[in-house]
Amino acid sequence: MSIEIIATGLALLVAALLFRLFTLERRLQQFQDVLTDRLDRASDLNKERMDAVISGQRDWAGRTELQLDKMREVVEEKLQKTLNDRLDRSFKLVSDRLEAVQKGLIEMQGLAGDVGDLKKVLSNVKTSGVLGEVQLANLLEQLLTPEQYEVNARTKPGSSAHVEFAIKMPGRDAQGQPVLLPIDAKFPQADYQRLQLALDAGDKDAADAARKSLVTTVKAFAKDIGSKYLAPPHTTDFAIMFLPVEGLFAEVVRQPGLIEHLQREHKVVVTGPTTLSAILHSLQMGFRTLAIQQRSSEVWEVLGAVKTEFKRFGEVLAKTQKKLHEAHGELDRLIGTRTRMMLSKLKSVEALPHDQATQLLDSAPEED
Repeated sequence: MSIEIIATGLALLVAALLFRLFTLERRLQQFQDVLTDRLDRASDLNKERMDAVISGQRDWAGRTELQLDKMREVVEEKLQKTLNDRLDRSFKLVSDRLEAVQKGLIEMQGLAGDVGDLKKVLSNVKTSGVLGEVQLANLLEQLLTPEQYEVNARTKPGSSAHVEFAIKMPGRDAQGQPVLLPIDAKFPQADYQRLQLALDAGDKDAADAARKSLVTTVKAFAKDIGSKYLAPPHTTDFAIMFLPVEGLFAEVVRQPGLIEHLQREHKVVVTGPTTLSAILHSLQMGFRTLAIQQRSSEVWEVLGAVKTEFKRFGEVLAKTQKKLHEAHGELDRLIGTRTRMMLSKLKSVEALPHDQATQLLDSAPEED
């Protein structure tokens, strides 16, 4: 093969390859143009969508901010109202408490004045004695009936002394009068007050002196009660000294040997409000027991009389029952004998039918 033929074939091959490269380049250019156009349109579309989204976000943000403003206003309004209500209630509560405190202070001032007046009243020996009598009278009124005690009673024959109260005991003296138990209220207010002041001040010497004075006064009271009001058998062999303050009674009881001395030497029993209440309760129970015993004897007498009458009633009832039995026997004999006699007489008489006999008897003329 010659060189010209080979060169010609190579030239044709090169020409074909160049044509194909040109065609491929043109197609690539067209594809690039189409792709660029699509990318541009996609970019425009995305830009429009982004603008729409941004606009929507701006609108949503605006609406959200508006709603948040409204919610903020509502919350602030409610918080302000709640705060105002609570502040009003707190101020009202504080005002009420202050008013109550003011009233309490006014009452305390009045009470302080009353306490001062009471102190002035108690500083009067006669008035303090009257208070003891009033308290004793209240206890007796609450625990006993008016028939069970006397007021301002003369317990000692031939004496003009009158004890404040005297309880009527169940026994009787030689004249048939009830035996009396004298009760007298005493209140050594001055000695007791000095003792309390000494104890509050911590002054032992003054307290000991006040105790000695109190013991002396109580012994004098007991001697006075025993000599004025005790007169057995018209009275009991002991009397009662009533101390109207529990603290005073406790202080007297604490003194060594004082209670035993008063009972042994002067026949006087010292009591306070609680102790006297217990004694009066015991006496009331004794009165009730005695009344029950008395009523029991009366009941037994009534039952005896009922038993006697019931025995007589049984005898009369037995006689009546016997009479009734005899009458019943006579009635049976009378009915049996007369019935048989009438039936024997009526044997020859023919009996009518029931309906006909009833009609005949109903139509019979009545007698005037």
